[in-house]
Amino acid sequence: MARGCVAYQGAPGSFSHEACAVLRPWDEPVGHETFAAAIDAVRHGRCDCALIPVENSRIGTVQPASDLVMTSGLDVLAEVWRPIRLALMAPNGARLSDIRTVESHPAALGQCTATLSGLNLRAVEAYDTAGAASAVAEAGDTSRAALAPVGAADIYGLSILRNDMQDSADNRTRFVLLGRKGA
Repeated sequence: MARGCVAYQGAPGSFSHEACAVLRPWDEPVGHETFAAAIDAVRHGRCDCALIPVENSRIGTVQPASDLVMTSGLDVLAEVWRPIRLALMAPNGARLSDIRTVESHPAALGQCTATLSGLNLRAVEAYDTAGAASAVAEAGDTSRAALAPVGAADIYGLSILRNDMQDSADNRTRFVLLGRKGA
């Protein structure tokens, strides 16, 4: 099969990026800042398909992704539930007691509300889990942390302070694969 591309929302190391690598290893994953941009890449033929998260077992519907999928005019080719494990990561040398803020996508923050509250950490919304990890790494501020997949720590050179930050042990997200009608 010829190598195509699969669009996703986020940066390398995000849950969507990981899902693309596992579910479509023959395609090149192409990240986009927004769900709308990832869907538009398929609509306009720049990518063959898009992998979009639409529902989470803890927080319910992932917005605006779910609404954008419904109005995209694209076909749902497949869907899959994937486990979601969130790690708290910070610049090297940071300790959990140093952390004051934690940055991540609103959906990820919503999956960890009780845990974050118990640690007395202030949530800061970012466009993406891995994008938050990148921003925290670039800032180098040991009072800032990110919630992201474990793999993002390796990509952005961060230390994991705590694994399994999600409030539910059965935390998972449903992704849908979108393609053009008749493609």
